[in-house]
Amino acid sequence: MAGIYIHIPFCKQACHYCDFHFSTSLKKKDELIQCLAKEIVLRKDELRNETIETIYFGGGTPSLLTIDELELLIDGVYKNYNVVTNPEITLEANPDDLTPKHLNALTNTPINRLSIGIQSFFQRDLKLMNRAHNADEAKTCLSLATQYFDNISVDLIYGIPGLSNEEWIENIETALSYNIQHISCYALTVEPKTALETFIKKGIVENVDDALAQDQFNLLVQKLEAEGFINYELSNFGKPNYFSKNNSAYWQGKPYLGIGPSAHSFDGDSRSWNIRNNSKYIKSIQQYILPMETEVLTVTDKYNEYIMTGLRTIWGVSLRKVETEFGKNYKDYLLRQSEIYINQHLLYIEDSKILTTKRGKFLSDGIASSLFKINLS
Repeated sequence: MAGIYIHIPFCKQACHYCDFHFSTSLKKKDELIQCLAKEIVLRKDELRNETIETIYFGGGTPSLLTIDELELLIDGVYKNYNVVTNPEITLEANPDDLTPKHLNALTNTPINRLSIGIQSFFQRDLKLMNRAHNADEAKTCLSLATQYFDNISVDLIYGIPGLSNEEWIENIETALSYNIQHISCYALTVEPKTALETFIKKGIVENVDDALAQDQFNLLVQKLEAEGFINYELSNFGKPNYFSKNNSAYWQGKPYLGIGPSAHSFDGDSRSWNIRNNSKYIKSIQQYILPMETEVLTVTDKYNEYIMTGLRTIWGVSLRKVETEFGKNYKDYLLRQSEIYINQHLLYIEDSKILTTKRGKFLSDGIASSLFKINLS
């Protein structure tokens, strides 16, 4: 099984924290959509032996696309790839785009899952992040969307400067009040060269408090688990049967194809990524040239990636898989490096798998990096 990710690099305005590739100018939108459709065809042989189980529109803001544009791209996938009978097809959307008319039109497309970028239900936070929607639109959107779609995920951000623990719990409870089945939550991160980094350096915005973010993550886990959600990956919480197939595939090392500028692809042995420039991407695709770079992964690269992804999930890191795919020396190294974290009750071993404890979950990325193997021949 494999997935196809389609990057839509357009937004109405720039969120202050975002470092994804996008443009706030829509001048080249028509050209770029045609190039996305062309890239889908150009790369049809890359997943010849795989069946497509997920199609994911990310960005950027995919909800800026018209119904015709979305259907053009979905049809291109169906015509050129082997797609399962009932694939998961996700559209990332901003609340202000999901009008009753647009939602109704979406129900007549193959799209069957929405990932809605709420981020916060407090207007103060939305203003700080420079989101395109307001707090009222966030709530109205969910009231409407849940009438049209059953499979909805909501994005929330914690660790926002000025967001109290009480307000964070209110954010979670507000999302739950709409009977949402999947919630993705991310700690606000200060990425280089973003507006947020500039504002913090100038003292306009208070710096992110890592201790507060960890407290709010712990409150999140406690609250959602009590409501029947499973924290199947560090940032993802789903009710049974509502895990994101797209997200799960990433963490389980399944192959995927990334279409569009800046999109990444993975085939099990190599990673590739497209150029982060809309004009250059368009020019290249129009000349039937794929504007990508490729990196062939070494055994050590694959081991390190497995450790990073495995520790973030409920599936953990299989010691049997490490020994079978990478060798006994990797397994022995992993056990030695893990010992200190096991003694600190941040990791534990069960059924020949290394997993994070509740205390270790928030620290999983840092722990994983210390389990990486460097320059192993």
